[in-house]
Amino acid sequence: MLQIRSTIARSGAGAVPLAGCLAALVAAGVLTGCGDAGATITRLTVGSPGPDPYTLASGTDRVDVKARPRAGGTREGDAPGLYGGTRRASTCDRKRLVAFLRAHPDKARAWARVQGIPVGEIPRYVSRQTPVLLRTDTLVTNHGYRDGEAVSDPAVLQAGMGVLVNGYGVPTVKCNCGNPLSPPDKKISTPNASYSGRSWPGFEKGNVTRIQPRDSRKGAITTFVLVDPDATMGFARPRATEGASDGPPTALPPTETEVVAGDSPAPDGSGLETPGTESPGTEPPGSGTPGPETPGARSPGTGTPGPQTPGPALSSPSPGVVTQDPGTGAGGKETPGEATHGPVSLPPSREPAPATS
Repeated sequence: MLQIRSTIARSGAGAVPLAGCLAALVAAGVLTGCGDAGATITRLTVGSPGPDPYTLASGTDRVDVKARPRAGGTREGDAPGLYGGTRRASTCDRKRLVAFLRAHPDKARAWARVQGIPVGEIPRYVSRQTPVLLRTDTLVTNHGYRDGEAVSDPAVLQAGMGVLVNGYGVPTVKCNCGNPLSPPDKKISTPNASYSGRSWPGFEKGNVTRIQPRDSRKGAITTFVLVDPDATMGFARPRATEGASDGPPTALPPTETEVVAGDSPAPDGSGLETPGTESPGTEPPGSGTPGPETPGARSPGTGTPGPQTPGPALSSPSPGVVTQDPGTGAGGKETPGEATHGPVSLPPSREPAPATS
């Protein structure tokens, strides 16, 4: 076996072994954060599809979303005001995504594998996701498509980006490119990681937010409490709807108007949520909800499939691809009352609690 021996320059009576020197450096605090060494997070700005997109879609993002007062640390997916949106409008076209994947079987297989579902369940799965806007710079795992396979990298998505979230409040799809999303590696430390890609005004490592699933003991979310892009009002969006069923304007959640002195987010990776107001629409596990899903990826074929409804018929071979620059085009602004699309299919009636990790 090849052995490498190294010494530090002799001083007086003897040589100092390299291992001993490293131990001293660690003890002195010079070398720290070994578990985070090499972690590089890609910044993806509003309007940017990023590397290896599945498809391209415009008008999904907003450049003028007012930031959430409480940013950084770990937040639960049902926190009121965690997500935003335009009342009675959606910028993420679920039908178009389903049609695109149906027209591209290779991409559909890779996409479904990331989500942990059979390809045939894509229409039902997408139909029970809810379109929202990020209100904080959010850490995710972004799954692109290259050479016939899904490729995965940690990414931070800029506030204002449109995403789909599942029944436990976890981002599952990046709307401007169709890429599947999943929770980030727990070992990544956002303050200690390196960042690549173009930055944006106000970006700070300490304000990057992780989103963890809603407590499974509460059951799936039935209603999201969203905030409009200007942070002037709140409103309720029933899960798996695209805006047509949004509730009337309401007062902003307390987290938007009351900042407790000394309040700070939970340390990154701690798994703790800063106490806040629980969202309405909670339900006990097993009660009627729009269909089975878990906060993270499942193994293909797991779960009990509900009744399946055929997805939309295709009128063109490659829907989802646009001719203009991706993610741009009026910055994703929507006019309240604009026509919206209903769910791809009627969701099943039950949703099991996520498996405990």
